[in-house]
Amino acid sequence: MTLQMSPKKPRSIMRSLLLFAGAQSVLVIIVALILSQFIWTDAESARAIHASAWLAVGVQLLTFAVARLVAQQQVMAGWGLGVLLRFVVVMAWAFLGIKALGLALVPALLSLVMFFFVSTLVEPVFLNS
Repeated sequence: MTLQMSPKKPRSIMRSLLLFAGAQSVLVIIVALILSQFIWTDAESARAIHASAWLAVGVQLLTFAVARLVAQQQVMAGWGLGVLLRFVVVMAWAFLGIKALGLALVPALLSLVMFFFVSTLVEPVFLNS
């Protein structure tokens, strides 16, 4: 007879995802306000910051869901996959997205990285809930 870990209930996963979505959205909004009010105050930079915020929220929700599902079996694989996905998104944003949308380069890239950073700080709290 072998012992198996029972899989997390879908309800628990959805609850964690919703809590994480709320927490990371609040953090991203706060950082976006700080950046657009005190660092890059022109309209073009604010547009770049807001576009990066939307992208970061979407990507972070996806990476959180993947990490939550994969981490049940392989914690490091889930974490590594999330890091890889964020890296690919930053590269795609830098080489394709910013130019295609006509955004200011520096505010768009730095704000995206900052949004990923602050969201990633709270991620472990919700991965274990």
